[in-house]
Amino acid sequence: MNITNGTFPSIEQAAGNYLKQPAKAKENSDSGRSFADVFEELKFSKHASTRLQDRNIELSDSQIDRLSAGMQKANEKGINESLVLMDQMAFIVNVKNNTVITALNEQEIKENVFTNIDGAVIV
Repeated sequence: MNITNGTFPSIEQAAGNYLKQPAKAKENSDSGRSFADVFEELKFSKHASTRLQDRNIELSDSQIDRLSAGMQKANEKGINESLVLMDQMAFIVNVKNNTVITALNEQEIKENVFTNIDGAVIV
């Protein structure tokens, strides 16, 4: 970047140089990418969001990370619709769309039958 008399040649050039630097750094730093960077962000369907609220299920960041990791495992095995069991909770997820379809707490899990799934993951 050329600086003449302590100023940039133009605002556009300064902004262009500044904005290009982070993009180059990001392209060259694949080793530090997190799972969330590689796999789409976890989504909750309207139905799942309602079930979480109705059943007083609050997920910590750690639990969301584990749920995402479970979906990644299901994806690696070619599962499309999965049951993910975690901490006395169950989630039915659409792996392809990275979406939680429904959520059940400990009381709803007991004596329940899970249909329309082609795999299960325990995290």
